[in-house]
Amino acid sequence: MRILVVEDEHKIARAVQRALELEHYAVDVCYDGDEGYAMATTEPYDVAIIDRMIPGDYNGIEIVKEMRKEGIHTPVLLLTALGRTQDKIDGLDSGADDYLPKPFALEELLARVRALMRRPAEQQATILTAGDLSLDTTTFSVTRAGKSITLTSKEFALLEYLLRNQGRPISKDMIIAHVWDYDADILPNTVEVYMRYLRKKVDTPFKKPLLHTMRGFGYKLEA
Repeated sequence: MRILVVEDEHKIARAVQRALELEHYAVDVCYDGDEGYAMATTEPYDVAIIDRMIPGDYNGIEIVKEMRKEGIHTPVLLLTALGRTQDKIDGLDSGADDYLPKPFALEELLARVRALMRRPAEQQATILTAGDLSLDTTTFSVTRAGKSITLTSKEFALLEYLLRNQGRPISKDMIIAHVWDYDADILPNTVEVYMRYLRKKVDTPFKKPLLHTMRGFGYKLEA
């Protein structure tokens, strides 16, 4: 899953980025409101973590308001040094989904991100399944027909994304947007390479293939 972090305090931004990457998220970081607004309104994200008080023409609340005006429903976690009740109300009324005062524990931030990730019905389960394939998003374990499968972090992220969208054709561009971060130098044939890696581990040792190529459309995971 792909996350945007908009935070002008570089030390905090780096700590949040590192914590999220250790949880296998792809992370983009911006340090001012203008770049944050541009990224939040043009790139697909699963969650945005935005500091309320950031330099630039847009502060955190204004970014959220503009996102909602433009019909962008990405879940937003606001970070702020302002902890008064009215400040929290203002943040939530702007369209933010959650509000975390500074200083905060990284463990709490990660828990809140996981909660925001579960908002759609198809994303509520922490264990995703398709036929005899099972993926646990909390223990990062994958099994098929009772046999454990070892995946790299990027293979795991790719399989998770396909499982969350099983039955739907997913284009290479959609995969790149959700599995890799913005700065990654990824080409469409990189997706093909990783799909081959995944097939060798998830499909080849078993009788029934789950990963299907949809010519002209992309890929689909279907039991």
